[in-house]
Amino acid sequence: MVAVAGVSFRPEAVADRSFDPGRRLALVPEPDNEHDPNAVAIWNEERTLQAGYVPRESAEPLDGTEIAVSLWRAGEGLRVLIVPAGSWVGRPKR
Repeated sequence: MVAVAGVSFRPEAVADRSFDPGRRLALVPEPDNEHDPNAVAIWNEERTLQAGYVPRESAEPLDGTEIAVSLWRAGEGLRVLIVPAGSWVGRPKR
């Protein structure tokens, strides 16, 4: 589980229902990112809203094929589960 970095720059995106707990998310590597070539952006599944980034210390081994699922939101914060491609991830109880 990771705390999404940079959510304070996108509070309206993080508040969107597409980041509700249990929703699948897209991991998008940004090799051309001028600040960090290992950056991996976290978008909603439709790739219409970006919540932020995988923290730098967790991003380097990722290639974007992994499964990401929103776990919970608290205030402006967002926590995401990231597991290898092909893993089974169930839906949380509501």
